[in-house]
Amino acid sequence: MSRREGSLEDPQADSSISPLPHLEAKIRQTHSLARLLTKYAEQLLQEYVQHQGDPFGRPGFSPPRLPVAGLSAPAPGHAGLPAPERLRLDAAALTALPPLLDVVRRRQAELNPRAPRLLLRLEEAARQARALGAAVEAVLAALGADETRGPRPEPAVVATNAAAAAPDAGVFPAKVLGLRVCGLYREWVRELRRRERRNN
Repeated sequence: MSRREGSLEDPQADSSISPLPHLEAKIRQTHSLARLLTKYAEQLLQEYVQHQGDPFGRPGFSPPRLPVAGLSAPAPGHAGLPAPERLRLDAAALTALPPLLDVVRRRQAELNPRAPRLLLRLEEAARQARALGAAVEAVLAALGADETRGPRPEPAVVATNAAAAAPDAGVFPAKVLGLRVCGLYREWVRELRRRERRNN
């Protein structure tokens, strides 16, 4: 993405955005956090797969891509959106992730009670998604764009929908849903990390 198109890293590329004090510091903070979480998200996904048993660990296994209520992967044109719109979508995804990760952790506590490290990683991932979401919100506020943001999914509603999508009787669907949520966590963190790399 060129700097002319406007980006999180170069808010002045969008003529509608005025540079504000501390904006660069808030952007650096967001990038630093996304950089730290990229490796962690990879490890979480690997450990999740490791504890699900067959067929999850088999080479070439392709699970069904279940829809996740209130959350989807970054769209192909996400990076080309104006900075405020893109950041609002980032913030919405990061708002939806923690309750979904909490649902996955509770289900894994039933299915894999002897995997304390996985349960801890899921708990930490939810906390980290909240922290990254707060960092994105801070950038939005510095841009003066937070007041015009669109509707957000309520965390309680997201959690209820996720719980309904992983019924107690369906072990395999619950495992697939958890895989999908962990994968989406990785995709959103990667998306924020990729933007930094494009401008370095």
